[in-house]
Amino acid sequence: MSDSPRESSDSSDTRESPTFRKSRETRESPGSPELPEKSLDSLILHATDNAVSWITLNRPEAMNALTWDQRERVIALLAEASADPGVRAVVITATGRGFCAGADLRGGPPAGERVAGDVARTIRLGAQRLIAAVLDCEKPVIAAVNGTAAGIGAHLAFACDLVLAADSARFIEVFVRRGLVPDGGGAYLLPRLIGPQRAKELMFFGDALTAADAERLGLVNRVVPPEELEKTAREWSERLAAGPTRALALTKQLVNASLDTDRTAAFAAEAAAQEINMTTADANEGVASFVERRSPQYKGR
Repeated sequence: MSDSPRESSDSSDTRESPTFRKSRETRESPGSPELPEKSLDSLILHATDNAVSWITLNRPEAMNALTWDQRERVIALLAEASADPGVRAVVITATGRGFCAGADLRGGPPAGERVAGDVARTIRLGAQRLIAAVLDCEKPVIAAVNGTAAGIGAHLAFACDLVLAADSARFIEVFVRRGLVPDGGGAYLLPRLIGPQRAKELMFFGDALTAADAERLGLVNRVVPPEELEKTAREWSERLAAGPTRALALTKQLVNASLDTDRTAAFAAEAAAQEINMTTADANEGVASFVERRSPQYKGR
């Protein structure tokens, strides 16, 4: 698929997500001083709208490759969204023609002489923490993949609960091209999503996977035209935000744990989750609305 940048617009719905609007206004506002090149708030845009936390990677000139401080910012925002009762869903997306080209190793903190264990420690405290922050977030997380997602960028998308992709998006297990072993949980995520044989094919060859092929393999939930990506992400996230937040969190935990446990433990966890959820106001509302034959009004409690 082509990598050419495309404008995102939809004549049928003129609303913009707050982070897209912030990015556009920053670029277009006449007379506004340019933000400092290393301003973290300009590189990772964030806003909450209709109970949805929008996290937007905004370094398009580098295809949104993540520096260590940008990665830490995303981790912090995911932790905040998880704990904030006012947030009930999360969208991770990006500006420009790339979703995330991977880790920008040139942007790391000053490093001294390398000693044994440094690389493993860096991976544990860096890429793996980013992926864990997505998997452990108590709110549903949607990836809206606008372009190329390579390396840790691909794994960031695959870790999300739902993946939307523009038809121009590509996914690349780029590590083998650099003589590297996959990091950021790739060898954990991919076999669980598409099986070990397909995972090895992607990781051994490092070929680009089109959005359509990613959807066919089950890595992507839906492929849409680029101009519909933001609109679809908003529709999906606001639908999730209107749902029973605690029930969604418990369901996410059960599904994520299911492939790492046996049937007995999985059934026990399911029963415990039901017990916990039945104490929530949303569960009571769901039952009451069914009996009263009306639409439920969930409050996220």
